[in-house]
Amino acid sequence: MRADRLLSILLLLQNRGRMTSRELAEQLEVSERTIFRDMEALSASGIPLYAERGSGGGWVLPEGYRSQLTGLKIDEIRSLQLAHGSGMMRDLGWREAFEAALLKLLAALPPSLRRDAEAVRERIHVDGAGWYGPAEEVSCLPVVQEAVWEERRLAVRYGRGDEVVEREVGPLGLVAKGNAWYLIGLVDGQIRTYRVSRIRSAIIRPESFERPANFDLARYWEQSTADFKSRLPSYLVTLQANASTLVLLREEHFVKIRETHPPVDGLTELTADFQTADYALRIIPGYDSGLQVLEPEELRASLLRLAETIRQMYGQ
Repeated sequence: MRADRLLSILLLLQNRGRMTSRELAEQLEVSERTIFRDMEALSASGIPLYAERGSGGGWVLPEGYRSQLTGLKIDEIRSLQLAHGSGMMRDLGWREAFEAALLKLLAALPPSLRRDAEAVRERIHVDGAGWYGPAEEVSCLPVVQEAVWEERRLAVRYGRGDEVVEREVGPLGLVAKGNAWYLIGLVDGQIRTYRVSRIRSAIIRPESFERPANFDLARYWEQSTADFKSRLPSYLVTLQANASTLVLLREEHFVKIRETHPPVDGLTELTADFQTADYALRIIPGYDSGLQVLEPEELRASLLRLAETIRQMYGQ
């Protein structure tokens, strides 16, 4: 509807300060000619829009033309920004409605609070996909978070295997993945990832650091996760499973399902990646008749040997 689009234009300009006709057209998925007509309509209704010429120009609203939102604390605003990145709204089908509400919220904030709220996306990312496990001890998280917000260097003692190493980190952001927290930081000019539960101690240094230009925390995490998964071993198993077993494979053991075929007599044939043969041999017997291995043959043979060992153990 045109009324909704006109309101969206106002909110976008209040939030971003200046936008070209092309940027508005792309954002609202209309033509630039439509944007020009909308601007004429807004101007005719008394909205004090004006256009700035030149390479850095665009449509602008006067700085004073905005409503002030009161009653919200900055931590409450930050929490809304985190909900934006968690994927929950997308899963519920509310993503567009939430985007619109957040845009209205940011547009109504004073400039200082708006900048602080927008900084959340740059410094905290929530990855809600998989990898859930037991809660971890993250006693150093408050100190690490403070260093992220203040953009101050952080001296940490970090557990790596059986040893503890010392690092000085430029904290770029935090990522929440399942029940784990990760610190993304600069060390000797390289971007590194540290699991917060392995940080033994953390001390904020007085020195600041230079944040890389155009660093995008969410994009970095996505690429880093893809690189990590590409290095994992692969062990593909073709099997048949009933519906409940298929759910448990995904949700309890995080087995990646590569391919499925339509169910026949209540059983789905699928290809699953258990990463290693040992892991497959530990997991599959627990599902009893709910799961049957078709291939590879060496895994079927290993399962038969395991079954025979158990039979002999109990004297049956």
